[in-house]
Amino acid sequence: MLVLAGDIGGTKTRLGLFEVASGQLAPGTEKTYASAAYATFDELAAGFVAETGARCERAAFGIAGPIEGRRVHTTNLPWLIDADALEQRLGIGRVRLLNDLEATAWGLGDLGADDLTVLQEGRKDAAGNRAVIAAGTGLGEAGLLWDGGTYRPFATEGGHGSFAPSGEDEVGLLRFLALRFGHVSWERVLSGPGLVNVFEFVLARRGETKPEWLETAMRERDAAAVVVETARARRHPVCVEAVELFVGLYGSEAGNLALHHMATGGIFVAGGIAPKILDFLTASPAFRTAFAAKGRLRELLEAIPIRVVLNDRAPLLGAARAALADGAS
Repeated sequence: MLVLAGDIGGTKTRLGLFEVASGQLAPGTEKTYASAAYATFDELAAGFVAETGARCERAAFGIAGPIEGRRVHTTNLPWLIDADALEQRLGIGRVRLLNDLEATAWGLGDLGADDLTVLQEGRKDAAGNRAVIAAGTGLGEAGLLWDGGTYRPFATEGGHGSFAPSGEDEVGLLRFLALRFGHVSWERVLSGPGLVNVFEFVLARRGETKPEWLETAMRERDAAAVVVETARARRHPVCVEAVELFVGLYGSEAGNLALHHMATGGIFVAGGIAPKILDFLTASPAFRTAFAAKGRLRELLEAIPIRVVLNDRAPLLGAARAALADGAS
């Protein structure tokens, strides 16, 4: 059986074909597209199917946005994706839409040891629910319910929950962003644009302006990537402080997520940003300290394993896996 899988994000869209035999996924043709280059997802997907000549029985697409029935308006793209319309246009018997973080959760079982880095060992016999948090173009969160025999992934829109500061620095960040956005979600601080927001807050709090070389670099390239690179090189103290604050915030919300889902089986830190700041995550205790700083439940959180997902194909693998699980329902 041939399955079409997709990982649809605000920045890029990845499509891939998987041959399925005895429950195993064998990857085939795979392509990555700039999402903004296409007016609709239907156009992009139809082009891929025509180019590959694939005749798929099932398809599933992980999408950054809340799924409503069999349709979704993407959060960071002007796309309306309709599963029924895709079935007709692509000639596929069954198309499933799922949240991109739900797709990542589905993909965890297909990852190997080399696809993960340990941030916190946790208990050796850790069991129970799991959860995934992923900062990238936006902030995604998902859960995996442990029913005693298997994990059942489910989507959330927790990244749009209200930012909860801890300490005076973070209270200042909340006030700074509230003046700009009104409601301040966790996504406003934990995402690529969020890292830039954190940088601008630190800059304003110090009463400084960007040097011309940094201003130019952030204008001409991905601004968040420039902040990270500059911090890594210790070239500008504001960038260093911004990344360090970002890491602590990431840990704090990961801890919140663990409590919301009672994720004693593990937290998985996925998305595009974590691998790019892996040295900051591992070299400093800031993430783990903020993760566990939940008062009387510190010991519970310190026992939870935390892993960083290094394989950016996890959502694609998960979409393929979800297509198989979908059956004919």
